Amino acid sequence: MSALDTAPKPKSIVSSALNYLGGQLRQIGLFIALIVIVIFFEVATQGITLKPINVSNIIVQNSYILILAIGMVMVIIAGHIDLSVGSVVAFVGAMAGVMITEWHIPWWAAIILGLVIGALIGMWQGFWIAYFRIPAFIVTLAGMLTFRGLTQIALQNEQISPFPDEFRALGSGFLPDLGGGQSFLEPLTIILGLLAAVLLVIQGVRQRAARRKFEVEDEPLPWFLAKLVFTVVLIVFVAYLLASYRGTPIVLVVLGILVVVYSAVMNRSVFGRHIYAIGGNLNAAELSGVKTKRVTFLLFVNMGVLAALAGLVFTAQLNLANPKAGDGFELDAIAAVFIGGAAVTGGIGTVTGAIIGGLIIAVLNNGMSILGVGSEFQQLIKGLVLLAAVAFDVYNKRRSGGR
Repeated sequence: MSALDTAPKPKSIVSSALNYLGGQLRQIGLFIALIVIVIFFEVATQGITLKPINVSNIIVQNSYILILAIGMVMVIIAGHIDLSVGSVVAFVGAMAGVMITEWHIPWWAAIILGLVIGALIGMWQGFWIAYFRIPAFIVTLAGMLTFRGLTQIALQNEQISPFPDEFRALGSGFLPDLGGGQSFLEPLTIILGLLAAVLLVIQGVRQRAARRKFEVEDEPLPWFLAKLVFTVVLIVFVAYLLASYRGTPIVLVVLGILVVVYSAVMNRSVFGRHIYAIGGNLNAAELSGVKTKRVTFLLFVNMGVLAALAGLVFTAQLNLANPKAGDGFELDAIAAVFIGGAAVTGGIGTVTGAIIGGLIIAVLNNGMSILGVGSEFQQLIKGLVLLAAVAFDVYNKRRSGGR
């Protein structure tokens, strides 16, 4: 047999590339959808959407939804749901407000205690779900009502304000300007953007090398390079926009750390693999030795902590503890997860997908508000987008012969 016979034929290379892209249609569609939406509103708003101040506002004003989406995607991958997160946001924010303004607890201690309260809430709900096998829908629905009532009791149906500047910085503060406000671009943000891009390239190359080592790499090299270049350009562009305004929001740093940590948990840890196993087939996971009750319990403890963090960020951003805070947050978080590619039946989803889904909702909200679209039409459009995302997921499963 000659070397010519053993060489890969161009047709087979093209065919394998097309097959790979077909399997990645959901993820590719997400990026394309986000880009199309951004371009549409950039044109429709006559350049307002991508103004530095507006990009910064989109990140800051939607940060708490993105934080909730990180926890919610893990819950939904495991085949559960959490309807209580909006009320937990309100309750933790209310308790933080009471602790700071009435009990005169230092702001940093109030943040720590707020996270502890979130963990206790997660333990309470996780206990009933994991060990009593009460459906998460029922337990968290009860939690939604319970913690909304406790919020009103804690605040006595009144608003609490203001808070110390250090606490407010968590929701609306920025990292220090290394240029002293004299430079055209804030240096620290540019440095952080370039560092993030370099780390992303290193991680991507290392992961591809590891997959090739174990002969499980099926991603075509041109597509890998194109995806890497696109992501790097996107990161640098966003860093440039932020540096043109006031620099890096503190909450963006918090969000970035959460994305890195939880992506690693879901992709590389035993706990993450167990979450996928439970969502894929609970009985098979139990027979395989997965401690499903323990994993489910910890899953809701984690959700409680992230909901508490979102509550602290939201309260700090508004500089106000409000009995009505968090209304509808659970719906936005769930919508972000499903738009981001999670399966309704569980077992499928990613942290980055949930973040992209949240950004799609954020850009929609922002763009429609700039255009003066009424709230009723905003709800209608977001509902149709959610339905289209789930329908696309179902179509992909049927096309690939899935359940």
